[in-house]
Amino acid sequence: MYAFIKKEFFHIFRDYRSMLILFGMPVVQVLLFGFAITTDINDAKIAILDHSKDPVTRELTQKLLSSKYFILEENLQSNNQIEKAFQSGNIKEVIVFEQGFAEKLERDGTADVQLILDATEPNTASMLSAYSSGIINTYSLQQMQAANKIPLSIQTESMMLYNPELKSVYMFVPGVITILLMLVSAMMTSISITREKEMGTMEALLVSPLKPIHIIIGKVIPYVLLSFINLLVILLLANFVFGMPVQGSMTLLLLESILFIVMSLALGILISTISKTQQQAMLLSMFALMLPTILLSGFIFPIENMPAILQWISYIMPPRYFIIIIKNIMLKGVGIAYFWKETLFILAFTLFFIGMSVKKFKVRLE
Repeated sequence: MYAFIKKEFFHIFRDYRSMLILFGMPVVQVLLFGFAITTDINDAKIAILDHSKDPVTRELTQKLLSSKYFILEENLQSNNQIEKAFQSGNIKEVIVFEQGFAEKLERDGTADVQLILDATEPNTASMLSAYSSGIINTYSLQQMQAANKIPLSIQTESMMLYNPELKSVYMFVPGVITILLMLVSAMMTSISITREKEMGTMEALLVSPLKPIHIIIGKVIPYVLLSFINLLVILLLANFVFGMPVQGSMTLLLLESILFIVMSLALGILISTISKTQQQAMLLSMFALMLPTILLSGFIFPIENMPAILQWISYIMPPRYFIIIIKNIMLKGVGIAYFWKETLFILAFTLFFIGMSVKKFKVRLE
């Protein structure tokens, strides 16, 4: 058994392509999701059409630009320039101040600001509108307080728990950890066994004294250790590069992750038993697992917003449960009492995949 596991380690380390997939892909994916794929709004280019050009509009403009959300790309001179500004593709929003803004604000207590947005990206447009409106409303309230006027509106106060800065990376990192652990573990294990079949070395294993369970364990153990190292690398990147906290027990997080890794490796072995070539194993691992994992696990899209049939399908997706677990530990800091059901689901998947793998392996041995 020891010799078999040692052989497997040597085989992994000699294959530079496998090492690149195993250790290179997680780092690249975490950095990509953390930096490139984000729902945060920063440095959006806007244009301002100020018909009034009075001290109030200039101060309000400065308030907007002093935030991290906007960059003034252009000062427009007339309404005719608005459409052309959007057609250039750089401008996401045009803010229009009406004529006599300060005078009307002083006389009537109200003045109009028009927000015109490029809605080809609906989510971005909605967020820009919300940011702009928030800054303008805050300025309006400050002016009323300075003039000792009673505001004629009800104030609401929001408190954001677990992610007060609304960083999108807090949403992506748990999902990236889940996807990488599942895809890399399942893919590498399935390729490993089908490679033995393609190269003809499986016959040597079949006539050896090793039982099917020994062969499976020998194949799994190296990838458990390497996937665990992968997990540590991802957690270190998330913490030191993106400031992602771990509010709960690190020991519990690592134990739950090891369980999920073993489940993924067992799934990889099951894939290898029904694949004749490495190419088939890779295609099954990548396409049969990647798209459902991303779309149906709640990683990006909320499950409760999906059609009923997709919500039912999501129940047989192991990543759904692990994402719940990892978010509860990392962001909420709660213990297993709050996600023991999800842990049992992953354990059940693990036992099912291991049982099916051993059964399929026995059939092949006969």
